[in-house]
Amino acid sequence: MIVGVPKESFPGERRVALVPLMIPNLAKNGMEVVVEAGAGAESGFVDAEYAAKGAKLAPDRAAVFSAADIIVQVLCYGSNDKTGKDDLPLYRKGQVLIGFLRPLGDLTTVSDIAKAGVTALSIELMPRTTRAQSMDALSSMATLCGYKAVLISADLLPRMLPMLTTAAGTITPARVLVIGAGVAGLQAIATARRLGAVTSAYDLRPAAKEQVESLGGRFVELPIEAKDAEDARGYARAQDDTFYQKQRELLGRVVAESDVVITAAVVPGKKSPVLVTKEMVARMAPGSVIVDLAAERGGNCELTQPGEKVVVNGVSIVGWFNMASALPHHASQLYARNISAFLAHLVHGGKLELNPEDEIIRETLLTRNGEIVNKRVREFFKLPALAAVK
Repeated sequence: MIVGVPKESFPGERRVALVPLMIPNLAKNGMEVVVEAGAGAESGFVDAEYAAKGAKLAPDRAAVFSAADIIVQVLCYGSNDKTGKDDLPLYRKGQVLIGFLRPLGDLTTVSDIAKAGVTALSIELMPRTTRAQSMDALSSMATLCGYKAVLISADLLPRMLPMLTTAAGTITPARVLVIGAGVAGLQAIATARRLGAVTSAYDLRPAAKEQVESLGGRFVELPIEAKDAEDARGYARAQDDTFYQKQRELLGRVVAESDVVITAAVVPGKKSPVLVTKEMVARMAPGSVIVDLAAERGGNCELTQPGEKVVVNGVSIVGWFNMASALPHHASQLYARNISAFLAHLVHGGKLELNPEDEIIRETLLTRNGEIVNKRVREFFKLPALAAVK
């Protein structure tokens, strides 16, 4: 079973899907690895390291796709809306594609992948269970995004984060508010605390309080209660407009008192809820910073410009995408470990085994034999149910 690793083609993407250290582990499970020359260069993994660990080097992208039974990428066609479509002619019927595919993004894209005849497995659909934890790349990348968001804030903020006592007087600590205490939010809390900021957090899920407090943050409690705040996968559920309006009213004072606001409230497959309005931004002190980790789906801040940094009333609002790629070395390491664990689950003795009774395979399997076979994705796009997975 040959695993192919093409160079990432999305503009500015610096990660690589597999790192040299993982190659011997894959070989033990009957897999050979073919890597496009230069694929790991921007994340600090040179071709010689891949060769030393037993990988074969291919001269170009087409050679990787031609040789591989399984293609592993970070941003596959679907999540790569810039250059991903160029890979469609390279797919072979029956070839396996693994990576971020944005399965709840655009039906046309998912249909294109299905029509190409590839067997696609979407990392975003990995179940959030103990058994699948080692394969959960979405959480790995969110961890890096939460960390990077705090560093960006510290760089833009015209003051220090920690308290400092000097002969010239005492500098008071900055106040950081994190909205959305998922994986990214929790890492943002931990990082802000390590840098000495007074850190608070809000999440509509009551269960998040204990996690926030365990990291040394103060949990902001609002006198409103969400209905069915959490789905079976542990993600926050979307609420109605009345709830969000009341939430914004109550959060306004806390936002106004904060030097840094990091928003990370994402509902899978839906537009991000607006939690920070332009009126709330107007009440923030000049020099304050908002980093919107939900920008790719519209943003939690009303003034966020997706993909850009803007300054409104002296407040910097950052809506940059793909923050994990700004830490390419460790992002590639973590992603490669997730992918390697997933491959070890799929391939045994050099043979691919896709057991539909296995929850991990059933939940991540997106397309097969020309069809979109994932039940959740079909329901999301209101497609008729399949009689049986082929």
